[in-house]
Amino acid sequence: MDNTVMLIITGVIAVVVGVVAGKMFFAKNTKQELEDVDAKAQAIIKEAELRAETIKKEKQLEAKEKFVQLREQFDNEILERNKKITEAEAKAKQKELSIQQKESALSQKQSTLDKQIKDQDAIKETLAKQTIENNALKESLDKQLEQVNLKKIQFEKHEQEHQQRLEAVAGLTAEQAKAQLVEAMKAAAHTQGLVLQQEIIEEAKLKANKEARKIVIQTIQRTAAEQTIENTVSVFNLETDEIKGQIIGREGRNIRALEAATGVDLIVDDTPEAIVLSSFDPLRREIARLSLQRLIADGRIHPARIEEVVEKTRKQLEEQVLEIGERTVIELGIHGLHKELVRMVGRMRFRSSYGQNLLMHSRETANLCGIMAAELGLNPKLAKRAGLLHDIGKVPDEETELSHALLGAKLAEKYGEHPSIVNAIGAHHDEMEMLFVISPIIQACDAISGARPGARREIMQQYIQRIKDLEALAQGYKGVEKAYAIQAGRELRVIVEADKVTDGESDKLSFEIAQQIQTEMTYPGQIKVTVIREKRAVNIAR
Repeated sequence: MDNTVMLIITGVIAVVVGVVAGKMFFAKNTKQELEDVDAKAQAIIKEAELRAETIKKEKQLEAKEKFVQLREQFDNEILERNKKITEAEAKAKQKELSIQQKESALSQKQSTLDKQIKDQDAIKETLAKQTIENNALKESLDKQLEQVNLKKIQFEKHEQEHQQRLEAVAGLTAEQAKAQLVEAMKAAAHTQGLVLQQEIIEEAKLKANKEARKIVIQTIQRTAAEQTIENTVSVFNLETDEIKGQIIGREGRNIRALEAATGVDLIVDDTPEAIVLSSFDPLRREIARLSLQRLIADGRIHPARIEEVVEKTRKQLEEQVLEIGERTVIELGIHGLHKELVRMVGRMRFRSSYGQNLLMHSRETANLCGIMAAELGLNPKLAKRAGLLHDIGKVPDEETELSHALLGAKLAEKYGEHPSIVNAIGAHHDEMEMLFVISPIIQACDAISGARPGARREIMQQYIQRIKDLEALAQGYKGVEKAYAIQAGRELRVIVEADKVTDGESDKLSFEIAQQIQTEMTYPGQIKVTVIREKRAVNIAR
């Protein structure tokens, strides 16, 4: 029992002690928490105060910036308003000055008008006075006119009487005398007109020849082209005469096969180490020469091999022809030419005109045309193109009855060339009407290229015939005694009879002969016509 009491008492004491100890511990913890809370509150308050201060400063700065912006905007508005007010004042002042100037001008005009009105009044008074004087003068003139008419009638009567007396003395009526006078004046005017015409023509020729000569000389000097004279035969050199037998073959079958395949005559004679190839077609001669060269190099010469080599050579030469044409148009700067025309240009290399190589002649003509067109302010490319193609009618594959100029124009039109080029080709020998400016240029440059010394060979019979025709043309005129063509047909001297042709008629005769030569004859360069008239008085002292 005592133990139980003791245990209870001990338990109660333990409880009391625990409660006291708990209170003390709780009180201690509570105090610490309160202190922590207080410290946190103080920190929050300080932080809030700092943030409030920061926000306050930011708001103050924003307010200041806003105030500055509003102040600047206000100042700008004030300045703009002041500027507008200043401009309005300036405009008002300007209008005021303008109005003042107009007022002063109006006042001046008013004063001028007043003065003019006063002057007009004075003029009216003067005119009234002059009208009165004119009326009086008119009456006086009418009286004088009546007197003049009376005198005129008397004069006409005297003139008729005088004319009748003159007709009676001269034996001619007035109309007959007038007709004779008109005829005499016509003859004098005709003579003076011929002299004046000759002077004008000479002056025009002098100026035109001077300018034309300048352009032509510049063109020729700026163009240097080689001229080669070609023949209708080619000489093929051999290493030894023993090869001649192989070329002839058994019973001449090799040479016959070669001639049949190439269309060229092979002349094998006693000429040492040489065979002559003869043909009017240079292209065939070239095929024969190359074929013969290959056959000799190969050593196998028989009819089958000859036909094979000739055919192969012909194909290669066609390719070479096209290559020559392409190289030519590239060197001349001509573009867009039809392939068939390019091939024809290449074939010109193996053609000749009066002994002049056709390709060299066409190239030279093209260069001359380009330079001359540039000097005259025309299109040099178009002129150069026409100059190159002007003789393509000489290298057709088919035979035709057309002249080479007309055939060339037809081919150029067929392959889409410009109409001016077609006309220039067809008209360069006056077989078509010249419709474009470059046509006479092509004709002139063709003549320049062909008329150079050594450029062409003229057949002797044609030359002699031209000289005879020239002299016969001059002999056909009335009063011509003799005519001589000298300086290789470049000058015609005409001797007339002095008693049948006057000095004035000599000028007319020279002009007419030159015009007929120019119209009817074809000749290179120009022909000078000189009419010689002299009076010889011969007496013999015995």
